[in-house]
Amino acid sequence: MHIVFIQNRFRLRLLAVFCAVFVGVPAVSGQTSSPPNVIVIFMDDMGYGDPVSYGGGPYQTPHLDRLAAEGMRFTHFYAGQPVCSASRAALLTGCYPNRVGIHGALFPGSPMALNPEEETIAELLKGAGYRTGMVGKWHLGDRVPFLPLQHGFDEYLGLPYSNDMWPVDFDGKPVTDTSSWKFRSPPLPLIEGNETVDLIRTLDDQATLTTRYTERACEFIRKNKEQPFFLYLAHSMPHAPIAVSDKFKGKSGAGLYGDVMMEIDWSVGEVMRTLSELDLDENTLVVFTSDNGPWRNYGNHAGSSGGLREGKTTSWEGGQRVPCIMRWPEVIPAGTVCNQLASTIDLLPTLVAFCDAKMPDKEIDGLNIASLMKGDTDSSPREDFAYYFGRNNLQAVRKGSWKLVLPHAYDSYEQNAPGYDGFPGKRAKVTTELALYDLQADPGERVDLKTRFPDVVEELLAVAQRYRELLGDELSGYEGVARRKAAMTTDQKDD
Repeated sequence: MHIVFIQNRFRLRLLAVFCAVFVGVPAVSGQTSSPPNVIVIFMDDMGYGDPVSYGGGPYQTPHLDRLAAEGMRFTHFYAGQPVCSASRAALLTGCYPNRVGIHGALFPGSPMALNPEEETIAELLKGAGYRTGMVGKWHLGDRVPFLPLQHGFDEYLGLPYSNDMWPVDFDGKPVTDTSSWKFRSPPLPLIEGNETVDLIRTLDDQATLTTRYTERACEFIRKNKEQPFFLYLAHSMPHAPIAVSDKFKGKSGAGLYGDVMMEIDWSVGEVMRTLSELDLDENTLVVFTSDNGPWRNYGNHAGSSGGLREGKTTSWEGGQRVPCIMRWPEVIPAGTVCNQLASTIDLLPTLVAFCDAKMPDKEIDGLNIASLMKGDTDSSPREDFAYYFGRNNLQAVRKGSWKLVLPHAYDSYEQNAPGYDGFPGKRAKVTTELALYDLQADPGERVDLKTRFPDVVEELLAVAQRYRELLGDELSGYEGVARRKAAMTTDQKDD
């Protein structure tokens, strides 16, 4: 049956090419007959080097490999910031997170949340007639006024924040240290809509999450097969603590992290299989990417930066450059690689254009990268990128292949040995001075070229100054003229 299916698909493709040639137009023009369905699969702490198509292993990721073979693999794709909440705000709003007032990782009960006045991808596509669903980790406000249903999603199932924000220690046992913030944390709430429907209390409970998320995602696809839909599937894995269902435990031959990667790959395969069974895969844009780089001090329970420097919570490449695979047969040429600069903040304006939706009323930072997705190798929509972290610290800027690292302090993973089997190693607080790197020749950011290319330094300092004046920079005392406020649930004010 599988062979027959492939043959039939091949014949349909051949017929499409014949018809296109007959009428004298390209077979793949980048224009579709109807707005596409959109699925964004957003991983948590998956490193640039984790998928096999990016050099990962020794586990196997055949479904991700196929996604890359049938679509486009981006090699210079960046999260909005190298940390959970900020990165998710960037994805959904098309803004640098400091523009919309979000920074760091919001803890349970945090008074800060994504402002309902910000327009998300879900709201914009819903306005264009899409059904919108979210499954997985939200992390932009855990109170009812700020959960996904209040930000444009028609339905939601998932955790309101990271899976380590619970009263459980690294060994999987209840926290007994009364001075620990974890001791004061509630059990992880699994929320459906606006209501808690289950509690995640143990690592065995966490082991069910990837499967539960996947089943709900496929159910959403089946339920909305007759109309355009937007699905945001935000997995909790492979963020520590990692856990895997019995069907994949010990199956990868590469330890627990390999098992988790195997289950994530299975999840992608289930989504793609569902699309294929419903004849939706040809006109569905699937985007697979991550919120930031790996949490490297967790050692064998963390992912790989693929040789890039450092990891999560740093503005070095290992913290913010992430894997990104896009597949859409009607638009994206198969088996291609994009080496141009792009970011999660660029998804919103791109999706708005493809889905015939309207742009947000307020200014955003994202750019339309449709030309890159269509395979235009001469196109370069994004000329530069700003690396912000902390409350509002501009730590680096990039233009072309050049990256200027600005003086700042950061937590390094490279000064101490990592942890093991779920326990974290120590990070060291270190500082860096001004440094210039050529990311084409030196993606690991090891050779400082600032004395050799002072003119490039001056050019990138001008880029940095433009961002300081626009979005601010606490490191140099700039407030920024374009920043907006996050929502606050108390009398506290977000600055």
